[in-house]
Amino acid sequence: MTALKNTQQRYGAVAIALHWLMALLLIGLIVLGLYMSSLPDVGFNKQKLLLFVYHKEYGILALGLAMLRLAWRVGNVLPALVEGLPDWQQVAARFVHLCFYGFMFALPLSGWLMSSAAGIPVYVFGIRLPDLIAHNEYRFQLWIQVHKWLGYALIGFIVLHAGAALRHHFLNRDNTLKKILPGT
Repeated sequence: MTALKNTQQRYGAVAIALHWLMALLLIGLIVLGLYMSSLPDVGFNKQKLLLFVYHKEYGILALGLAMLRLAWRVGNVLPALVEGLPDWQQVAARFVHLCFYGFMFALPLSGWLMSSAAGIPVYVFGIRLPDLIAHNEYRFQLWIQVHKWLGYALIGFIVLHAGAALRHHFLNRDNTLKKILPGT
C-alpha cells in the first residue's frame, strides 16, 4: 500500500491522486476547448454556450486543484530522480514540471481574464466569481490569443512528458514512471 506522503523513492497516494486527476481534467479541458472552438458561431448556439459554461467551471476547478497540488508539493519531499540520469535530463525534468505548474495557473487565469474582458461572468458551480478586469474588447481579443496559445503549448508539454515517461519505462526500464503510478 502506498503511503499518503511522498518519500525519497516514490510519490505518495495524495500526490499520485492529484497528478492523475489533474492529467484527466486538463486533457478533458483541452479536448472540450478544441471541440467547442470548432463549433460554428452563427446564431444562438445553445450547445456551444453550455460547453463554454462547463469549460469555465472545470477550468476554475483545475485552478483550485492546482493550488492544492502546489501546497501539497511544497509540504512534501520530492522523490529523487533515477540514478545515472544525465544532467541535461535532470534539468529538463525539473523544467517541464515547473512549466506544468505554470500552465495549471496560467490557463485558468487567462480564461477568467478573457471572460472578464468580454463582460461575461464566470460561475463555478453556481457561485459567481468577481471580474478580474473591466470589459474591454481589445483585451478580450488579446486574452483569447493568450489562452489559445497556452493551450497549444500545454498539448506539446503533455506529449513531451508522456513520451519521456514511456521512454523511461519501456526503453530505459527504470522506475521513473512506476513512482507516479497508483498501486505499484
